Amino acid sequence: MDLSTILGIVAAFGLMLLAILHGSPLTIFFNVPALMIVLGGTIGVAFIHYPFKDLREAFRVAKKTILHKDTSINDYIVQLMEFAHKARKEGILGLQNEIEHIEDEFLVKSMQMAVDGQEPETLRAMLNTEIGYIQQRHTKGANIFISLGTYAPAMGMVGTLIGLVQMLQNLDDPTKIGPAMAVALLTTFYGAVIANVICLPIAGKLKNRSESEILIKSLITEGMQSILSGENPRIIEQKLHAFISPKLRESTFNR
Repeated sequence: MDLSTILGIVAAFGLMLLAILHGSPLTIFFNVPALMIVLGGTIGVAFIHYPFKDLREAFRVAKKTILHKDTSINDYIVQLMEFAHKARKEGILGLQNEIEHIEDEFLVKSMQMAVDGQEPETLRAMLNTEIGYIQQRHTKGANIFISLGTYAPAMGMVGTLIGLVQMLQNLDDPTKIGPAMAVALLTTFYGAVIANVICLPIAGKLKNRSESEILIKSLITEGMQSILSGENPRIIEQKLHAFISPKLRESTFNR
């Protein structure tokens, strides 16, 4: 579970609810026509813009904003250095027995390619191609939520215009002015909340997750190519340390 995402959700919605309840009952902020305009309009426009499978994939990926387990990049460096030492002593085929103990699918694939006898440059090219497509999929998911964050306020403005038209048409009947004005204002409120508290933060979180994942996969690619090339473990470690800031670097040779 990602603690920062959970805390952010609790803080954002919790403080808004407290502010609302401090001055009025929560029920006055619930309006079915306004919700239909904003939610229905946003979802409908999203279906026009994107294929259904892309939207389904985006919402599946969005679970990573909460259900995500961070792995230290230093853990990957330590693991790759263990493989480097083992390959130097036993040869690249000595890594065969290590594959079944690895959880990272990308690392498993890169090690299997190395054990199967791929050339170092071929291994790098194939892994970089996969990284490129992973990055493309991640970018598409984030862009979908950016689009939703754009559509929601726009549909809120549409709802505001609908409410204002209804209000102006019923100026002679004071009992109908209030409900129409509620639709006008609440649609803007719903659109702003959906965009700025849900969709845009999710897009930002997905971009951050993508950058971290791509960094780790690039690290694995560099490490496995160097191991396959038979480079000195000290040289490999220096290459891998280039992926992180100096204050985070921990040499495995000092352990």
